[in-house]
Amino acid sequence: MARYNFDQCIDRHGTQCKKIEVLKQDYGRDDLLPLWIADMDFAVCPEITEALVHRLGDHPIYGYTCLYDGYWQSIIDWQRERNGFEFTQDEVTFVAGIVTGFGLAVNFFTRPGDKIIIQQPVYYPFKDVIEGNGRICINNALLPSPDGLYSMNLEELERLMREEKPTMMVVCNPHNPGGITWEPDILRKVARMARENGVIVFSDEIFGDLTLFGHRHTPMATVSEDAAAVTVTCGAPSKTFNIAGLKSSWCVVKNPELREPFFKWIEINELCNANLVSIIATEAAYRHGGPWLEECLHYIEGNVELVQQYCHEHIPGIVAVKPQAGFLLWLDCTGLGLSHDEVVTLFRDKAGLAMNEGSMFGEAGKCHMRFNMGSPRSVIHQAMRQLEAAVKSL
Repeated sequence: MARYNFDQCIDRHGTQCKKIEVLKQDYGRDDLLPLWIADMDFAVCPEITEALVHRLGDHPIYGYTCLYDGYWQSIIDWQRERNGFEFTQDEVTFVAGIVTGFGLAVNFFTRPGDKIIIQQPVYYPFKDVIEGNGRICINNALLPSPDGLYSMNLEELERLMREEKPTMMVVCNPHNPGGITWEPDILRKVARMARENGVIVFSDEIFGDLTLFGHRHTPMATVSEDAAAVTVTCGAPSKTFNIAGLKSSWCVVKNPELREPFFKWIEINELCNANLVSIIATEAAYRHGGPWLEECLHYIEGNVELVQQYCHEHIPGIVAVKPQAGFLLWLDCTGLGLSHDEVVTLFRDKAGLAMNEGSMFGEAGKCHMRFNMGSPRSVIHQAMRQLEAAVKSL
């Protein structure tokens, strides 16, 4: 029997909710159903709330906070037990978000003018961080697969590493927006190429705990000695437990030649100082959030299946690509026969839906939309009815 109510609709107006507050700025309208940014509309598991209330309510001083052993051990235990990722306390540090961690890695391990490989379509801030810091973005474009997912073009990747001489590569594992859990053998091949060519691999594993439909997440650093030697891994409880606003992430580097100078630089610049609420919520999530997460994943699977079936029966021009991980659904709208701009207009102005338009993730994302499944089922139903009506009005 379910312990948690994911059907509950919670009004987020007046809570400084970015998903709602920036609609007018980013979409030109504030009356859209917000299904874009990657946070969920589910109440967090009660144990997280209880831990925060207990600390903030029972003690009236919120001074400088240290990262204590229990916090570190909760991360270590969770990753070992759930993902088979073994590391020690010396091999992990705090960072205030995955994009922040990526920015730190870019600025420490590369220099202005260096080349960094990404694999589009992919999470758009990677390109922004690379180019915003004066580095050059090289695209090892993913190849579309018959199931609507993607595969890596390893032959092209090897050529790029050999000829372009990049200093870093980004692996989005699991992939955003495609929802792919990369196979261990693929990751091993990437790691071998990287080590042979002196390339550091930044592995974004923020969706690693959100695997769906029987799939498993393989942490990049675990697949081989090559991978452990070249990988900087960042993960977080933020997407998993819907606590993104608390800015809590972690970074693991197994290779001491990379780790020791990098972590020392982070420490000297006080870039690893956590805030009080982030560490309390993180420990509570990893120690007590497992049952909540399992129910949440089952609920998300139900939302995915609903959208897939609805598109199949009522909107055949749109294909909902079944994700292997995450709560973000990649909608292939090429069957509508519209241009990319027309697809965007259809969703925003005719259907009244705020989703991430696919070109944000690269050229290959055109005529695609990213649909957040982390909402009560009634909201997902409403979105599909609005989309069906918009398509039928064409």
